[in-house]
Amino acid sequence: MAVGARALLGSRGGSPASSPQLGGRSRSQPPPAPFGAPGHGFRRVTLTKPTFCHCCTDFIWGLAGYQCEVCNFMSHEKCLKHVKIPCSCIAPSLVRVPVAHCFGPPGHYKKKFCTVCRKQLESLAFRCEVCELHVHTDCVPFACSDCRQCHQDGHQDHDTYHHHWREGNLSSSARCEVCKKTCGSSEVLSGMRCEWCGILAHASCYIIVPPECTFGRLRNMILPPNCVRLVSRNFSKMHCFRISESLQTEPDEDEDVDGLTQGSVISTDSSKQTLKIFDGNDAVKRNQFRLISVPRIAKSEEVVEAALRAYYVNDDQQHYELQTFSQQTLFSDDIINRNDATEETNPGPVFREVVPEAWIIRAKPKDHEIIRIYPGWLKVGMAYISLRIDKESTTETVIKEVLLQLGRQTECLQNFKLLEVLMGSKQVQRMVLDDQEMILSRLKDIRKTSIRQMTQTRFYIVENNKSVVRVNLFVGGLPPQLSAEEYTNILKDDLAIKTNLLSLSHVYSMQGAVVLEMSCFSEAERIYMLAKDTMVNDKQLTATVIPEVLHTKLPQNCCPLLVFVNPKSGGLKGRDLLYSFRKLLNPHQVFELTNGGPLPGFHTFSQVPYFRVLVCGGDGTVGWVLGALEEIRHTLVCSEPSVAILPLGTGNDLGRVLRWGAGYSGEDPYSVLISVDEADDVLMDRWTILLDAQEAVENAENGILEPEPPKIVQMNNYCGLGIDAELTLGFHHAREEEPGKFNSRFHNKGVYVKVGLQRISHTRNLHRDIKLKVDQHEVELPSIEGLIFINIPSWGSGADLWGSDHDNRFEKPRIDDGLLEVVGVTGVVHMGQVQGGLRSGIRIAQGSYFRVTLLKPIPVQVDGEPWIQPPGQIIISVAGPKVHMLKKSKQKPKKPGSLKETRTDSVSVTEVGR
Repeated sequence: MAVGARALLGSRGGSPASSPQLGGRSRSQPPPAPFGAPGHGFRRVTLTKPTFCHCCTDFIWGLAGYQCEVCNFMSHEKCLKHVKIPCSCIAPSLVRVPVAHCFGPPGHYKKKFCTVCRKQLESLAFRCEVCELHVHTDCVPFACSDCRQCHQDGHQDHDTYHHHWREGNLSSSARCEVCKKTCGSSEVLSGMRCEWCGILAHASCYIIVPPECTFGRLRNMILPPNCVRLVSRNFSKMHCFRISESLQTEPDEDEDVDGLTQGSVISTDSSKQTLKIFDGNDAVKRNQFRLISVPRIAKSEEVVEAALRAYYVNDDQQHYELQTFSQQTLFSDDIINRNDATEETNPGPVFREVVPEAWIIRAKPKDHEIIRIYPGWLKVGMAYISLRIDKESTTETVIKEVLLQLGRQTECLQNFKLLEVLMGSKQVQRMVLDDQEMILSRLKDIRKTSIRQMTQTRFYIVENNKSVVRVNLFVGGLPPQLSAEEYTNILKDDLAIKTNLLSLSHVYSMQGAVVLEMSCFSEAERIYMLAKDTMVNDKQLTATVIPEVLHTKLPQNCCPLLVFVNPKSGGLKGRDLLYSFRKLLNPHQVFELTNGGPLPGFHTFSQVPYFRVLVCGGDGTVGWVLGALEEIRHTLVCSEPSVAILPLGTGNDLGRVLRWGAGYSGEDPYSVLISVDEADDVLMDRWTILLDAQEAVENAENGILEPEPPKIVQMNNYCGLGIDAELTLGFHHAREEEPGKFNSRFHNKGVYVKVGLQRISHTRNLHRDIKLKVDQHEVELPSIEGLIFINIPSWGSGADLWGSDHDNRFEKPRIDDGLLEVVGVTGVVHMGQVQGGLRSGIRIAQGSYFRVTLLKPIPVQVDGEPWIQPPGQIIISVAGPKVHMLKKSKQKPKKPGSLKETRTDSVSVTEVGR
């Protein structure tokens, strides 16, 4: 199909309202030459209302518009020579390294445009969880496999990274780094953005930006892709990036779906007809077709050309034909006529039978063909080699000819192999061709299966090196405190593992987890899928694919950020943050806590010499991560990483003390990362609480009453006994009854108030039910209903329980002074007054070692986790070394727009890439 050729456009995805209104086609002059516009088939159109130019983003009026009949690119006539964006039909051929996308669940994305058909997303659409790609549901098969390469997988690995450009979906205030003019638009798909460093540029300007990418302002926080290795042949991108499969609501590709695609519109024009077009046997099997509208009297060449364009195939229509399901082929001189006119108005039959409603595109047989062979893995400095093949060409003869052109004809043919790569949008599939495979026959089979699939297929010549297969799988949920041999026996019994194909590389006995190192892809996939459906001792196993961080290749100043996100915190904000951080950083450094907890993340970073941690969640989530860090810090090369907080909970007291705010309210995730990078390192005490109950409990095995074994919990913020813990317990019970309602900070606080009002008249003489010793000294308690031990100067969503008044009896509290403050409250009213800033608590003591004797069951809460504690002893003491936290720096507010300037370090174009 020649560039600029005329054809009729098949119906496309997206809403008609988002496309220009075509009042008619101007045929007074032929379509202009496409100039530098690769692959576009422009035709001059008459506009019934103004639309936007995709090149300069200005209005197009009247007869001044030209539209690509494949990808809907609109342009002024004067802008045609400046068009640099390739058409969607040739975009697959321009991909440097094929990397599949990671599509999340379908959703509604306002002011976003489809990358394939360039129309606005006004209905359900998909977005890639790793890059900025947005597509209609029916455009997914035509999307390029041009996602970010976030790790090395043994295919075309390299240490130098170029800018990874993605077109459009920029804010209207985005500015070009080259010309400093506005390059974004909310009306059309325009402007370019590097998905690693964030540099912005016009489509006509980005080509002069130096190609090497230095990852921009976040370079020290990003885990460089060349420092991550993950061999993922049998795993989907969702598995590789640990994205919850529960989010997936899209239909499986193998399911039969209604072939009428989302954007397909049956023509109501009486002069046109609508045809179903399949692009091969696979589409017929799945009943997935495209609809095209053609004139009722049209030559078959026109219909073939329209069908090819509907499938984004950039090829000459003379090489294709249409066939019915009964294999009756239309000849080139046939004319399709499906109008209902009488024989007088349309003399002479043109079909031997009634024309069917559905057709299949078929490639005509060829005696010879030109194919491209990509020597990408050989690093020979050329993109591809063009070879002429015929019916006698085999894989062996092709390899021989390629080596001849590469000047390596003296090398042994057995040292090389020919690889067929299918660059699907969801998965890149690789297959080694047999030495005697007939290449021309192979191409025929591919086209018979799918014409579109042929445009997404490449052939690579690779060295026949025997690669070492190594897949790391983290398996959690096992019984704790067992030996490696015992874990192996459990896995043999429940997962039927093959010990000759795997080994236990790491054992985390305290946490009940192991890391399996496997040398077989199929065995790794089998264990991964089976573990998710297996329970051991009534506990569900978890399985996580773990990448290998090549710590010796990390740059000298690199301090990657390990991000933990609790998606259950902060309503839906946790989900949005997961997407944002995966996009801004390397997805391999972002971990979802509901998928195996913090341990997989710490194991992945165990050999990194220096890193920081960002925890996105409430105070309970922060305590969870700090507790996991304390348990395995002896296995980490960086045993004391600094921890920052993005508060998503209800109280967020620790986040307040460290200046991260009362709660996340939608700030730009990029600015959050900048704040983490600029934060100050501070120390904070952590405390161990020993719970030694004296009440006997029934043994589950023999039914004999035995003393309850002591328990140990960690405390970061505060520990409360009495009325404070009772209110927290009431809130906890309410949340367990209706968890779906507790998705906003405002609602949660309202429930706290309701629980407090229900207990406002309740009287508990707590001072009679407990005894307190501080640093071995007995302390007499006043008449109180609640006793609270505080480690930070914030309690109950920001209240200052200790108070700011000077007192010679006590030292000024600090979070790293090795001391706890003990405060009492007289009831719910007193707590309300403290919350309102009207009063402080009753100062009782300050010390480093505490023993509390409970004379009866009393509600207890530690960092928001409540329970009823039986009579016995509670001992509180300092826990090990102080933890390193990150405190947000005090900064003067910047002027609007200054943050965007820092995204690219405000460097000139000549400095970019150095």
